[in-house]
Amino acid sequence: MKVVNLRQAILQAWKERWTDYQWAINMKNLFPKGPTWDLLGLSDHLLEQALVGPSPNPLIMSYLKYAISSQMVSYASVMSSIAKFEDYSRELCVKALLELMDMFCDRLSCQGKAEECISLCRALLSTLGWLLKCAAHFTERLKEGPDASSGEEQLQLCVNRIEKVVSRRKNRALLHIARLEEPVSWANVEQAFVKLTEHCNKISNQQLRLKLDECIGLIKSISVITTQTEQNTKMEFPTVHALIILEGTLNLTSDTQSLVEQLIMVKRMQRIPSPLFLLEVWKACFIGLIESPEGTEELKWTAFTFLKIPQALLKLKKYPLGDKDFTDDVNTAFEFLLKLTPLLDKADQRCNCDCVSLLLQECGKLGLLSEDNMNNLVNKRTADRELAPQLKSAENASIQPNPGLILRAEPTVTNILKTMDADHSKSPEGLLGVLGHMLSGKSLDLLLAAAAATGKLKSFARKFVKLNEFAKNITMEGSKAASVRALLFDISFLMLCHVAQTYGSDVILSEPCASGEVVFFETWMLTCMPEEGKILNPEQGFRADPTKVESLMTHLNSSAEMKLVQVKWHEVCSCTPAAILEVLNAWEHGLLTLEAVQKITDNIKGKICSMAICAVAWLVAHVRMLGLEEREKPLQMIFQLVTPLYAENTLQFYNERVAIMNLILEQMCADVLQQTATSIMFPTANLGPIPYRNLLPVKKPIKEVLITNFNNVLNKGWVDSRSIHVFEALLHMGGVYWFCNNLVKELLKETRKEHCYKAVELLHSVFCLDMQQITLVLLGHILPGLLTNSLKWQTLMDPPGRALAKLSVWCSLSSYSSHNKGQATAKQRKRHREDIEDYINLFPLDDSQPSKLLRLLSSNEEDPNILSSPGDRSMSSSLTASQLHNINMRDPLNRVLANLFLLISTILSSKVAGPHTQFVQWFMEECVECLDQGSRGSILQFMPFTMVSELVKLPGLSKPKTVLAITDLGLPLGRRVAAKAIAAL
Repeated sequence: MKVVNLRQAILQAWKERWTDYQWAINMKNLFPKGPTWDLLGLSDHLLEQALVGPSPNPLIMSYLKYAISSQMVSYASVMSSIAKFEDYSRELCVKALLELMDMFCDRLSCQGKAEECISLCRALLSTLGWLLKCAAHFTERLKEGPDASSGEEQLQLCVNRIEKVVSRRKNRALLHIARLEEPVSWANVEQAFVKLTEHCNKISNQQLRLKLDECIGLIKSISVITTQTEQNTKMEFPTVHALIILEGTLNLTSDTQSLVEQLIMVKRMQRIPSPLFLLEVWKACFIGLIESPEGTEELKWTAFTFLKIPQALLKLKKYPLGDKDFTDDVNTAFEFLLKLTPLLDKADQRCNCDCVSLLLQECGKLGLLSEDNMNNLVNKRTADRELAPQLKSAENASIQPNPGLILRAEPTVTNILKTMDADHSKSPEGLLGVLGHMLSGKSLDLLLAAAAATGKLKSFARKFVKLNEFAKNITMEGSKAASVRALLFDISFLMLCHVAQTYGSDVILSEPCASGEVVFFETWMLTCMPEEGKILNPEQGFRADPTKVESLMTHLNSSAEMKLVQVKWHEVCSCTPAAILEVLNAWEHGLLTLEAVQKITDNIKGKICSMAICAVAWLVAHVRMLGLEEREKPLQMIFQLVTPLYAENTLQFYNERVAIMNLILEQMCADVLQQTATSIMFPTANLGPIPYRNLLPVKKPIKEVLITNFNNVLNKGWVDSRSIHVFEALLHMGGVYWFCNNLVKELLKETRKEHCYKAVELLHSVFCLDMQQITLVLLGHILPGLLTNSLKWQTLMDPPGRALAKLSVWCSLSSYSSHNKGQATAKQRKRHREDIEDYINLFPLDDSQPSKLLRLLSSNEEDPNILSSPGDRSMSSSLTASQLHNINMRDPLNRVLANLFLLISTILSSKVAGPHTQFVQWFMEECVECLDQGSRGSILQFMPFTMVSELVKLPGLSKPKTVLAITDLGLPLGRRVAAKAIAAL
């Protein structure tokens, strides 16, 4: 038999009435070699010949069914051929095609190459469009008449096949990939089901109509496939609580936007319902307010609660947080809060006012609550307060509540900033009056707290730096103008020192000036001002002109009053350390008596307090360099300088300036006094010790302190302000690796599931002290050490291993979402920043040399070839979406993430299974749970594409939605990898 082409062979088979298996044998004999049957278009030719007449040819259809069953043709080619048939009026042919689809539409699979799997996705999308058009055609025919029943029967057949196609999650996942691969075809599908829905009202069969509506709903859901699980049902969320405590205690001056983003990340990762999330924020604020130490810390917490948090919620309102309106969630949260009567009563007693009502009014002003809801909540709280008579005691009636003062201080800050913008040379006396008013009582701390909470503190500080610089300039001046200028210099200097000690020096520092101009206060603060944990060189203060030092010594040693006219105060302050050294040397050598030294110190502090501050700053640095027997006289000089001078010939606002000076000096001397076991009574200092200073026990090992503090927090269930400060001090003293490693060890000791997950929530919030550096250590050192050492695998058992996987993912997501936004805080900058070179040595930039981690891991294998280094594998084996997106791999976090996923990929492809393999599954499951399907550009972009096929072999990850979540479907390669993995399920 001579056969010219495929069509001729099919006709020959029909003429000779071959059976289906005879046909298959003869076809393979006729076409022994060459391209596949799909490339020859076998399914197209068979359907073309089978559907020539008004009814299908049963013999040729049997050939096609046999070809499908024996896998001569792929499902994709058959579906593409079916989608080409458009003559819906030939009902028998349509019916035959629908019956043909029953062979495969609910069990589609493909074990071939990625391109074949993508073809399956495209063909399935084309088939769905064909089914919808077919259903729309028969829906239009549903009318009164003889064809109504047959039209309904055909529609029933179409809807049944549509249901079979879209009811399977696997098929919907393939359609989702096809939607991204072929947007034009998807648009046609959307048009088809829109047209179908327009004629749904013609369907009289209610059951059929409901089934069709269900199918249309499933089709619409294809574009929004997500892996998010149900919301959390707990009532307490320690991470949110601790994050608020940390921000209110340590980061009042931080950007509100960064706080909002951290809160949203925690809410999304832990799937917290919006009302409970907001309730936890308010609870943390009130607890922080209650436990804050009196004085500046209490004012800072008040400003945080009543000014910063409402502004943060206003920004939070712009983010989609749920189905409800945000104002309804805020109202519900306050309804819950009002039920916590003991907490609110305690806060009211501490603040001496109705805290909730003030907070409600602030929220009402910002549009976070409707007026009706606000009034309703205020009335409820007022009624509750009537039952608590101790809140209205007569002794508290005269005390002005801090919340009210803070709320009034906020507009005052704006007015002062405007005043400071004016030309200082025109009315320095008026400006001095404003500054004098700021010094009285606790006005300065109120204004600074309000400025810090509203993001205006840096601007506030810059104004005083400029004022301090203005006071350096000398013009033709009389005695009155000279005294005003001296006071402006002194007050601005004192305020800047106070700001630096209370809120950190970073709020004062400005960008380097292009002209190279040196700002006196900034230079002095960086080189001479003692701060907690800062090491100073005493010789920094000796760069003054010797003649000016001699002149200053003459003035200090004379009985005459120090002149003010034409004095350059910044030079006087610069010369003071050298002058103090001269006095100290003379005293130690017996050239000066104690009375003479007292006279000199009285002259130093008699007019300008900034001179005394400069002197004590140098003495503190000097004392640290001395032996025990040499410290007596410098410490005695410090005592003389902090004792106020009671004389009549002092400058204006002397008492107010001395009060601030002593607060500054107490902070300056705190560390050196503790080290030398010396006690100095500061005249206007606080009654108690400085809050949150020297919290670590002197004779207790810091590891023991860390473990004790962690266990206390875990037993309590939440982190308080004192614990945050203890953790911060331990982190600073022990270093990032020591801190993280020991806390992870404590986590892995836990054996109870509920304790493990509570520990994860608390540790994640504690790690926020320096999330970037801790994440680098956790992912780059600690996890690889556990995964590559078979002796440690038993520590990764459930539940502690699952908890560590959760913690690792949370830290990764938090760090990656913020690592390009904002700068490290001042306290974080004190600690060692991980050098990029450390990570280049650990993880090579190219694949030319094996990674240290992979060499460690391969040592656990019997066959060293199983866990080969990247250089031994093909380049595509480690190809990731991040490489296609041109992510900067010199960034330490990016590098650590990429190599962690490479390590995970190697574990999955190894022959050894164990707890470390289970840990990988938990890690990936947590990644999937925490990430929406559409959240591209996150940590999963560092995962090698080849890892997907290994992951779906794990029982917990062999789901279509999981595959869609872990691959970057925005990339063609990502879609092919996902299609191949899903088609093989």
